[in-house]
Amino acid sequence: MASVLLTARFATTVAKLAQLPEDGAAPEIAFVGRSNAGKSSAINALCQQRRLAFASKTPGRTQALNYFALGPGQLPPRAFIVDTPGYGFATAPIEVKRAWDQLAGRYLSQRRALAGVVLVLDIRRGLTDLDRTLLAWMQPDVPLLVLLTKSDKLGQAQRAAAMREAEADLRALQMPNPLALLSFSATRQIGLEEAREFIGEWLAGRVADADPGRAGDASGTGAGTE
Repeated sequence: MASVLLTARFATTVAKLAQLPEDGAAPEIAFVGRSNAGKSSAINALCQQRRLAFASKTPGRTQALNYFALGPGQLPPRAFIVDTPGYGFATAPIEVKRAWDQLAGRYLSQRRALAGVVLVLDIRRGLTDLDRTLLAWMQPDVPLLVLLTKSDKLGQAQRAAAMREAEADLRALQMPNPLALLSFSATRQIGLEEAREFIGEWLAGRVADADPGRAGDASGTGAGTE
């Protein structure tokens, strides 16, 4: 089901939890991460699109949850990618930061449709206190994939050391969630296929649970447009 990512298209923007689509209608994969960690670039690379998710130097579109539908366009979505607000934006007022964090946090803690969470970390910065705060919202049975972005900026030895440090920091949180880490670079296409496989397995498991007869027919073809 990994190739279903290539069918991604913009679906809707949700500024309040009350505006969320019907919970459980289709599995959802949430992308979370600090501002400037490379979250938008990761989504675009995984979906093989240039401007599906927007990276911005100022707070804007990502003040909300942005839903991207997966699957053939003429049919109901098979799944969704959910781009959550980037946190830690330096110049945003504290009340704005709090609103973004509360929106993403409550989504992570309450959403039954959540099939997995992708945490995007800049490999040069590692796990921060803001990341730890966000992870504390997660439901205990939802799997977590950590993409250590901008890995091409480091040499092989530095990259390996940063991976070990990030894994140790994450293990120290003693989260019950299934955990995986990948070295990742959107520009050099490092870790792309591996990340797609993880996400595809999450979605295939949810589709199989909902409808065993459809589990083997979950992928789509062709990149959608926003």
